[in-house]
Amino acid sequence: MNVLQRLFQVSKQAGRFPVAIASNLLTTSSSRVLQHRQAVPAQCFSLSSRRYDLAEFFEDKKNLGENEVKHGRAWNKDELRIKSNADLHKLWFVLLKERNMLLTMEHECNEKMELFPSPERLDKVNESMTNLEDVVRERNRAYFELETGETGERPAKLVTNQLGLKFYYRMFEHVIPKYANRKWKETHQFHYRGSAVHKFLRMYREKLYNVKRKQRNRERNEVMHLLKRFPGMDRVALAEKYPSVDVEKLYKLDKIRGNYVPAKV
Repeated sequence: MNVLQRLFQVSKQAGRFPVAIASNLLTTSSSRVLQHRQAVPAQCFSLSSRRYDLAEFFEDKKNLGENEVKHGRAWNKDELRIKSNADLHKLWFVLLKERNMLLTMEHECNEKMELFPSPERLDKVNESMTNLEDVVRERNRAYFELETGETGERPAKLVTNQLGLKFYYRMFEHVIPKYANRKWKETHQFHYRGSAVHKFLRMYREKLYNVKRKQRNRERNEVMHLLKRFPGMDRVALAEKYPSVDVEKLYKLDKIRGNYVPAKV
């Protein structure tokens, strides 16, 4: 019995020993963490101020009531091409936020019957976003052409609608095959028929022809007026500005001759 009692006491002590060691380790580790946290200064952590209220959809207070707001120009493609993809991604959201603010202020000014200051800002933001999309599309096209030999753009083809007008249809994937997709066939009919459609096409082509003819006549009359007032104008520059006008032929007309004596060669 004495031997059994001694073994029992030794087992108890052996079972308590790891627990004591673990408790000592936990206390020492926690104390080290606390000391480390106290040693780190609070200035090492910096957070930028974030605003999630509706005030971001409105103009800055210093610009309210002004007739003109100072602003810069739009981003051109050459400036955007030298930026990284991360910078373009950040710039896109900055422009998107600015456009939302400008649209909100424009709507607010229209509701209050007030003048929207510097409305050209919206045009410059839209121009910047369009240029940014073009630059991203250029990079995607170059990457896909290098890796796969294709542009990576959605395939498109020239088709005609039910009125006989041609347009580029951009194709996309469907779950149902084309031959079994009845709903797609009903809404995408790339053909035209009937006498009414042919009459519409004839009148539409006539309208386009009249628009082009009037444009040519306006340019021709403008060139004749310039030659009549300034007979010594540069013919090459005039032909580059008005490519649809035969400048050499107009020099032979009597309408462009003014009250001057032409120089003898």
